[in-house]
Amino acid sequence: MDGTAALPSSRRIRALVIERYGGPEVMRMDSDAPIPVPAAGQVLVRVVCAGINFMDVHTRQGKYARSRTYPVRLPCTLGMEGAGVVVEAGAGVKHLRPGQRIAWCIAWGSFAEFACIPAHLAAVLPDGIAFDTAAAAMFHGCTAHYLVNDVARLHAGSRCLIHAASGGIGQILVQMAKRLGAKVYATASTEAKRQIAYARGADEVFAYGNGAFADAVRRSNGGNGVDVVFDSVGKDTLRGSFRATRTQGLVVNYGNVSGSVMDLDPYELGEAGSLFLTRPRLADHMRDAATVQRRADDVFSAILDGTLRLEIAGQHAFADIAIGLERIESRQQVGKAVVWI
Repeated sequence: MDGTAALPSSRRIRALVIERYGGPEVMRMDSDAPIPVPAAGQVLVRVVCAGINFMDVHTRQGKYARSRTYPVRLPCTLGMEGAGVVVEAGAGVKHLRPGQRIAWCIAWGSFAEFACIPAHLAAVLPDGIAFDTAAAAMFHGCTAHYLVNDVARLHAGSRCLIHAASGGIGQILVQMAKRLGAKVYATASTEAKRQIAYARGADEVFAYGNGAFADAVRRSNGGNGVDVVFDSVGKDTLRGSFRATRTQGLVVNYGNVSGSVMDLDPYELGEAGSLFLTRPRLADHMRDAATVQRRADDVFSAILDGTLRLEIAGQHAFADIAIGLERIESRQQVGKAVVWI
């Protein structure tokens, strides 16, 4: 599909919706949903591809039910990342026009044939980037970009540890860190996944080992900790991440796939070496159209020049989107998957 199809005469579309929080059973394919109307500052987009993310599972489970950073509320159409063609621009939108190819993330409604997207979250695609690549790269790529450049501020000679390095964001973090000249230690749960991290450029890759990775990192680093740890795992790794970090180093907890740490005393940061701990979110680093376009341009340029390798691990038809979500939730999927709308 090229995304240029006209609006259906019935003004009705397909959309994957939830009206309550829960397991996979709460998802419903609505074949008679209305085409959304763009409000001021929004664009109506014909969705061609959408990325499948763990955030979609979290949305379904209700983890953002009271979030101010990601104010998605019931009822909602799932899908927070996609690529397509602008059909109509709402009032006040000056930098986008009908017919442009765009990609976006952290804007819900992408698991539908048409979606309304805040214009400031949309990035115009270069000619060489296909819709499926854009839908696979926008969320993970922009996340890795702000973590490496804005939060950690890695540079030549930096030392970092990247957890879940075989995952979608982890693979990009490894490559971006290496491009900046950092030494990269990584973790992954299986030998096959550890080989993926090596293939992306990691210098050394360890098993988790109930926190033994921290000792392995220090042994490999002359007894010293790393400057920065990127931790998307949470409960199972965070205290080990403290032990792997040098005095006055930085721990970036950007995800909690193993669960949240509910009993953390700030005293522990002092005992671990006067550490800095941050829990950033992408939304706070995608505040305006210029920033979004800059991040996307950097990601897509790296893909085009071959310095960033992005593999799409799974492609699904819209009718089979539940399969893609199930593979993400059960962690059967390594890397990024997309759905063709």
